[in-house]
Amino acid sequence: MKKGLTALLLSALLITSFGAVSGKVQAAPEVVSQTILVKAGETYDGKGQTFVANPDTLGDGSQDEGQKPIFRLENGATLKNVIIGAPGADGVHCYGNATITNVTWQDVGEDALTLKAKGTVNITGGGAYKAYDKVFQANAEGTINIKNFKANDIGKLARQNGGSSYQVNFTLDNSDISNVKDSIFRTDSSKSTAKITNTRYSDVPTLFKGFASGKTSQSSNTEY
Repeated sequence: MKKGLTALLLSALLITSFGAVSGKVQAAPEVVSQTILVKAGETYDGKGQTFVANPDTLGDGSQDEGQKPIFRLENGATLKNVIIGAPGADGVHCYGNATITNVTWQDVGEDALTLKAKGTVNITGGGAYKAYDKVFQANAEGTINIKNFKANDIGKLARQNGGSSYQVNFTLDNSDISNVKDSIFRTDSSKSTAKITNTRYSDVPTLFKGFASGKTSQSSNTEY
């Protein structure tokens, strides 16, 4: 018995040590019960931490409307080095200009990110996975720029609020998009534009949906 117990403890110690050395040991996800506010002009650096929603207070990450965000960014705020796990509730809400750097949504909830007030959102790095519907939602006039991004198993990469007529400009550059159910960009507005450059995509039925003629463009794309 003593030899067996000693061997078991030694094995556990070796596994723990290996994980620590290899960097594979991850801190437990932080459960967010109240939306984290990033004030205007401030930066929130998650330093690689994973955040999940408390389903009782923010939402269960389903397609039910009215869920709350894990992060709320005021005008000019920055969110970086964050992983959003499941449940993701309604992800990130941006009230004006925002910078999103190295943010990954492992299992998109209602939406990954929503532009809630007029502004420009620059999304660089990171990725989004398992989005039943759309990843990025534009509920206000503005621009959503996406660069060096990966998305897989999604409905749409970005969508303007259905039936709205304000102008939203979407751009996608140097990214990798795969397994899309609907389209990469979708709108109902004749004013909105979309542009895709230097991007690889596969299993995408339609790049653009609902845009007026001449409002979309693509170049240097490789389908595989």
